Amino acid sequence: MTAPPPPAPDAWRQWDLHPSVIIGLALLGGLYVYLGGLRAPRRRVASFAGALLVLGLSLNGPLHNLSDRYLFSVHMVQHLVLTLVFPPLLLYGMAAWVLRPLLQPLWLYRLARWATRPLAAGVLFSVPITLWHFPQFYGAALEHHPLHIVQHLVFLATGVLMWWPVLSPSPELPRASYLTQLLYLFALGLPMSVAGALITLSGDVLYPFYAAAPRVWGLAPLADQQLGGLVMWVGGTIYLWVAATVVWFRWSAREEAGDVERAVPLEAYGIADFGLRIADSNARVSRRRVTPPDA
Repeated sequence: MTAPPPPAPDAWRQWDLHPSVIIGLALLGGLYVYLGGLRAPRRRVASFAGALLVLGLSLNGPLHNLSDRYLFSVHMVQHLVLTLVFPPLLLYGMAAWVLRPLLQPLWLYRLARWATRPLAAGVLFSVPITLWHFPQFYGAALEHHPLHIVQHLVFLATGVLMWWPVLSPSPELPRASYLTQLLYLFALGLPMSVAGALITLSGDVLYPFYAAAPRVWGLAPLADQQLGGLVMWVGGTIYLWVAATVVWFRWSAREEAGDVERAVPLEAYGIADFGLRIADSNARVSRRRVTPPDA
């Protein structure tokens, strides 16, 4: 009988900084400053800083070490952070004028316009995140670090696309209507739920890498896999439902205020656009007041 793997060291105290992550964070922060992001309201700058902090902590230090070396379940937590926590913070931290210079090439604008529509964004997110959890692709990413970097970049990019119809800060790439946002968020939970359920209910260890890893917290490989599947299945679904609930209350508040014309809040367009839109709205209201009814 083969002896069980030796216990892992105190993984929560292992802090490894990855140069590729530090460089990526510096580039993101530098681009944000260069494009004028610091002129945004403080809450948006704080959200962008929070996005960088979340990204740095999830790809460096204990969470990353546990994910890459010991526990499938912690790896699922990391994937949810990359796709469900980082992108909303990033998008809320943006202002319209930060994005406009990036959309100057017409071909890029057309591509972004297509990719950020609900159907395209949902497919571009759901297909890769499902395929990457197939045992062959997942195992290859764990065994080959460059491929693992590609996997995380795909999760980050498609995660931003996925959240765009709900949290777009740009009128050029607008949010979906509130009803579409609700249907979209509920539909997004289906692929994640199916993948998580298949992992949870499997009676076999699907990822040999973790079966051979040193044990942490006494979790057997199959129990660790089932816990990871539940994180993806239940955790991811509940998170999206909470987001849908926020959309519902936002929609209700707008209806009560009599403003149901647009899904994107005016202030999300930036200072200049905000003033222009307010002026345009006031002008339309004035015209309606002075226009006599038809005879």
